[in-house]
Amino acid sequence: MQRIKALDPGRATGKAKVLMDGIQKQFGMVPNIMRTMANSPAVLEAYLGFGGALAKGALSAKLREELALTVSQANNCNYCLSAHTALGKSVGLSDDELLDSRRAASEDSKAEAALRFARQIVEKRGWVTDEDVTKVRDAGYSDGELAEIVANVAQNIFTNYFNHVAETVIDFPKAPELKDG
Repeated sequence: MQRIKALDPGRATGKAKVLMDGIQKQFGMVPNIMRTMANSPAVLEAYLGFGGALAKGALSAKLREELALTVSQANNCNYCLSAHTALGKSVGLSDDELLDSRRAASEDSKAEAALRFARQIVEKRGWVTDEDVTKVRDAGYSDGELAEIVANVAQNIFTNYFNHVAETVIDFPKAPELKDG
């Protein structure tokens, strides 16, 4: 059972209603994570603002979804794995690419460097080595892109931990089990 209740968008008032109405209009639904965040409109607004800002950055939507899958796998967040599997499909990731992303792997060596770096950030709690940074730079990432990788990791850690605390009910098709990752 979900520990933090999800608000009913039809019964929301004030800022929560405004935010959820906007989400409904944009996505055709209000996912449970956002309905749950709406208990504090400040939390939902921060989440939407952070994601909106990163969407305007240098990293592609495809790579952002791959990063989300890598981080969510590292943090064992089934809600986010399910959500980002669905979102990843919507930006053109194949089933194999979705599973590879969870393993911090990619056929594209540049993308794989970013995914491995993201996993290192999670595993080392941000205390990456000079060698870790050099590897991702050598793959062709600028300092701005490095900053965006870190920001995407942080945003996904936030949602992973939020879902762990709330025990958010998954409202996306469940992500397949990862057999070897």
